[in-house]
Amino acid sequence: RLYRAYRMKETLRLILKIKDTDEAEAALKRWLWWASHSRIDAFKELYLKIKRHRDHILNAIRLGMSNARIEATNNKIKLIVRKAYGFRNIQNMLDMVYLVCSDLRIPLPNRKSRGA
Repeated sequence: RLYRAYRMKETLRLILKIKDTDEAEAALKRWLWWASHSRIDAFKELYLKIKRHRDHILNAIRLGMSNARIEATNNKIKLIVRKAYGFRNIQNMLDMVYLVCSDLRIPLPNRKSRGA
């Protein structure tokens, strides 16, 4: 069972990396059949979720888009808030978020810049 679950997970991961939409759609259809006939409850639940959001998943494959960058930014913001143990006001928090999430590099005093 563990090996079968691993194969199903890896097959789905490979399907989501396919660039050709028609090929991905056919592979996803085969995977959905496999998952629906599986005796593993977690994959039966996943089958229902993927079936419900199939069009959105295929659109993500077609457009090559992901929410990974947004999730990473959200994680950075949560980390900033947790490290600070709260802020005195909302503006201080927003300033820190802008500073950390921007590409702004502030040179530290008494440090030689690289490449000099």
